[in-house]
Amino acid sequence: MADDDHTFETTDAGASLTFPMQCSALRKNGHVVIKGRPCKIVDMSTSKTGKHGHAKVHLVAIDIFTGKKLEDLSPSTHNMDVPNVSRTEFQLIDIDDGFLSLMTSDGATKDDIKLPEGELGDKIQADFDEGKDLLVTIISAMDEEACVSYKEAPKGNN
Repeated sequence: MADDDHTFETTDAGASLTFPMQCSALRKNGHVVIKGRPCKIVDMSTSKTGKHGHAKVHLVAIDIFTGKKLEDLSPSTHNMDVPNVSRTEFQLIDIDDGFLSLMTSDGATKDDIKLPEGELGDKIQADFDEGKDLLVTIISAMDEEACVSYKEAPKGNN
């Protein structure tokens, strides 16, 4: 999706990937789309302008998938896109060729999530190799998904 393309794309269910929210209603730790990327707001400040100007909101946000820092400046009265972000826990069945094999709530398998890079991925692989039952948390927004955390499954739920 091009940075200057602000049309809404819809998923199969007809649900919009984003929804508009007035810039002044955004909050720290909330989500926003900057340069076409779903981001978590880490800092925001409002600056007052001249007699007939509009207050501007300066947003600093981190891309929820790449971890890159993005910034935006927008009039407080303008609408900005907010991504529909969901977090889902799945049981880890297998790790195959750098991809996680996950069990969905309806018993199907999901095999399209990559094992995360770096320390998180290394820890998941190590704990899985030790035979631990793991629950991984997948965050999804704007047709992208990634593993963001995991925990050991509580015993007795099998």
